[in-house]
Amino acid sequence: MKKLKTLSIFFPFWNEEENIEKVVESAIPVAEKVANTWEIILVDDGSSDSTLIKANELSKKNKNVRVITHSPNRGYGASLKEGFLNSRYSTIVFTDGDGQFDFSEVTKFIEKIDKSDLVIGFREVRRDNFIRHILMNMLKIWDFVFFGFYFRDIDCGFKMFRKEAVDQLLPLRSEGAMISTEILVKAKRKKLKISEVSVNHYPRLYGEQNGSNISVIIRAVLESLILWWDIRNGRF
Repeated sequence: MKKLKTLSIFFPFWNEEENIEKVVESAIPVAEKVANTWEIILVDDGSSDSTLIKANELSKKNKNVRVITHSPNRGYGASLKEGFLNSRYSTIVFTDGDGQFDFSEVTKFIEKIDKSDLVIGFREVRRDNFIRHILMNMLKIWDFVFFGFYFRDIDCGFKMFRKEAVDQLLPLRSEGAMISTEILVKAKRKKLKISEVSVNHYPRLYGEQNGSNISVIIRAVLESLILWWDIRNGRF
């Protein structure tokens, strides 16, 4: 595997005080191995626990680690937008900050990014509860009906981008969970090349998932309808 010249890595965090240190400290040696110049951006989405405190401590230990924060909590999509907007380097990758991915698998994405604009992960076995499995399959059907595309794992929180591809996708509207759909809709309409790669998924050991909360689901549906309406009316 060739070494990247530059790499921006970011992690979205919301109330992940028990996960943040392990996620970041395990990513640093991988970053050193796969890129000559790299940065890690910790995006705190208005956490109410000690996530931000720990993020700042981690940034003090390593000059390549930066912290971005906003308050109050805005949502997963807002965190991804902050990560994209603050990434400085030619290749950008993010994974969720909940400890359910092994960042060392970034090498699989690097192998494909030369011939792709986006590389998106799909979880071979998803280590989530039954409700989230149902929601995942509903999202696949929803996106096929409304937007005419199909991917194996639309909302997998492990994706890599060329920076020039991100520049074509911005600005992004979604502040919540529908951000992944918006990214893929825009990528398809821009005729960007999208590759998929399998990744392992591990059970969440600490903290709580909120993707199946009714408020999150309602917000995602509304954002999806707005996205569909914008496309129908030629707004992008």
